[in-house]
Amino acid sequence: MRARIFKPAKPATQSGTGKTDEWELEWLPEDKDIDPLMGWTSSADTQSQVRLSFASKEEALAYAEKHGIEVVVQPPQGRRPNIRPGGYGENFSTARREPWSH
Repeated sequence: MRARIFKPAKPATQSGTGKTDEWELEWLPEDKDIDPLMGWTSSADTQSQVRLSFASKEEALAYAEKHGIEVVVQPPQGRRPNIRPGGYGENFSTARREPWSH
């Protein structure tokens, strides 16, 4: 059984970074069957539907070692902050020289 340990990225539909501080262990699919008539992909491996969450990478590695799971660790991608000077938040600053209006 092979699995990967990774830190999930933020959802593309959200601007917040909630649920991105945990590490996840996800099993990689063993075999895939392609239906010749419809072309759908299926698998008899239900383990690939399981995701386990851990507070740290070390906990996930310890779990994998304890249960004899071969793992691949993917390092997290960094994200730079999206703070622009004079951006939308400046419209509500208390240091504005003139009142904000449409």
